[in-house]
Amino acid sequence: MAYYNVSSYNSLMFMVGILSWWYGSGWLQRMRLVQKRLASVADYFSVGLMFATLFSPYRQISAGGGGGSLANQWQGFVDKTISRFVGAFIRGFMIIVGLVALTLSAILGGLTLVVWPLVPLLPAVGAILMVLGWMPL
Repeated sequence: MAYYNVSSYNSLMFMVGILSWWYGSGWLQRMRLVQKRLASVADYFSVGLMFATLFSPYRQISAGGGGGSLANQWQGFVDKTISRFVGAFIRGFMIIVGLVALTLSAILGGLTLVVWPLVPLLPAVGAILMVLGWMPL
C-alpha cells in the first residue's frame, strides 16, 4: 500500500498550475498588454494623422483673403503660409516625440516579454547566490 502525502501532492499541483499559467496564458496576456500599450501610445500621439496633416494651417479658423482688394488677398496668403509653417513645426516636433515614445514603449515591452520566462527562476538563483556567499555591493 503506497502512502501519498496529500499536502505535498497539492503543493506540487499548485506549483504546476502556476507554472503552466506563467508560461502559457500569462505570457499571452502579457503580450496582449504590450500590444495594447503600443496601440495606446500610437493613438495618443497620432503620428499617422500628424504626417497626413503636416502642412495644414495650425489652429486657424479662417484668414482673410477670400476676396476683396489685392492687399487683403496678400495678407490672407501670408497669414495662411505662416500658420502652415507653425503647424508643420509643431506637428514635426510631436511626430518626433511620438516616435521616440513609441520606440521606448516597444523596447520596454520587448524587454518585458524576454524577462517574463526568467522570473520564476529568480528565487532559485537567489538561493544559489546566498549559498555561495555573494553579497551585493
